[in-house]
This record gives sequence, C-alpha cells and structure tokens, in this order.
Amino acid sequence: MDGFQRTIELVGKRWTGAVLLAIGAGTERFGEILSTVPGLSDRLLSQRLKELEANNLVTRTVEPTTPVLIRYTLTRRGRELVHALQPLVEWGGRAP
Repeated sequence: MDGFQRTIELVGKRWTGAVLLAIGAGTERFGEILSTVPGLSDRLLSQRLKELEANNLVTRTVEPTTPVLIRYTLTRRGRELVHALQPLVEWGGRAP
C-alpha cells in the first residue's frame, strides 16, 4: 500500500494531474504547459515539474540553442501513470 499511497498523494496535489495530462497530450514547453492549464501559476508549474522529474515521471531536456529551448516529456513510467489515469479522466468527463 505504501507505493499506492505515495502515488495518490503525488497525483492528488493541485495541478499535478493536469500537468501530466498536458505533457502526455504533447505539450512540451513551459509556456505551452502554462497556457494549457488555466489558473496555474508559473511558480507552481516550476515546482510541479521539479517534483515530477524527481519522481522519474518527466524528463527535462535542455537544447543549447539561442535562446535555450527546454522540453518536458513523459518517461515510460510517466506514460504508464497517464494511461492508468485515463479511466478517471473519462469518469470525470461524464455528466452527473
């Protein structure tokens, strides 16, 4: 149950699920993620991305261009989690 509880607590943090779903849908750049998730602040997005990276759910890739381009993508583990969340997304999208 320990792994289950940690997962629920991580995904249950405000905006975490929305950030995962946005990246899973192909949104890769910080500004794109920010505009995809209404109400999310840049400070909180930065914090959530660091947490997701620390939990091996998101990979941060820095491309040495001018200006520097940073992309966020789901790891295999992150894709598995987003796949596992799909029934909840579908359930939440149904009218009560």
